[in-house]
Amino acid sequence: MKYFYKAMIGLDLTEMDDILIKKTIVYLKFLGIDKCYFVHVSKNLAVPDEILKNHPELLAPGDESIEALIKAKLDEFDFPESMDIEVFAEEGAHPLDTLLRWVKIKDVDLIIMGRKEELEGNGSLAKGIAKKAPCSVLLLQERRPPGLPKKIMIPSDFSDHTDLIYDFGERISEELGAELIPVHLYEVPHGYSKTGKTFEEFAEIMKDNAQQDFKRFIQKFNHKELTCHFVLNNGEGQGKALLEEAQKLNADMILLGSRGRTKSAAILLGSVAEKLVLVNNILPMLIFKKKGETMGFFEALFKV
Repeated sequence: MKYFYKAMIGLDLTEMDDILIKKTIVYLKFLGIDKCYFVHVSKNLAVPDEILKNHPELLAPGDESIEALIKAKLDEFDFPESMDIEVFAEEGAHPLDTLLRWVKIKDVDLIIMGRKEELEGNGSLAKGIAKKAPCSVLLLQERRPPGLPKKIMIPSDFSDHTDLIYDFGERISEELGAELIPVHLYEVPHGYSKTGKTFEEFAEIMKDNAQQDFKRFIQKFNHKELTCHFVLNNGEGQGKALLEEAQKLNADMILLGSRGRTKSAAILLGSVAEKLVLVNNILPMLIFKKKGETMGFFEALFKV
């Protein structure tokens, strides 16, 4: 089944590129990708001295030299010859803005970025892409071995905007034979003590209410037998709490969805999802966005 036709892979000319290319190859067939754009965006396209030492033959202008490096990497890792590819390097004072412009120009369905654990880099570009991209985003982590997921966790709040992500989750879990694991994070509201109940008593009330919400929500889908895991957030941080639960469940992918439009603008990523993106450099994460849903905001932002 085809989910995404055109993918853009962001490279940074570090060892992470090797990891990202190898992992992208694993996902190509499953995601139904027909064309890949390999892109390096930098404030300065001058080839770094350490690269020139190892590749003294790179005497062409910066963009051509970088494109040649990327093509050599694709050959080195046997990127499928049947895949339609395009490689380019772009210079821009604001790499995030430049990359997002090319996403729109190329009408991309999916952006693939790397997340580092030990390699140098703060991941700010990947985080910005996850938040602002007008299409789906796949974040692939540095240390995790290549492979398709077998346990997919979906953080869920049972609101209408999660319908699309559940439908998508059911389809990919069926195709992969993967387990789909809904997880709901609930909290005890401030001021609970005014009710005369203890924290633990009110926590049970909140959990019971969430369980009823899930029972109503899941009736809309094919897999009504799914069991939701309910996690009490005791103040450690929403993103951290969800990541810890994913690790307890041995999940090997997290599937998130954007909230979509409001009357005034597009909410590009929900606050809880954004916090999870910030803390998660351990598990692969697919952020599913209905293509074009954020385009109005995107076009206003860049005035194109």
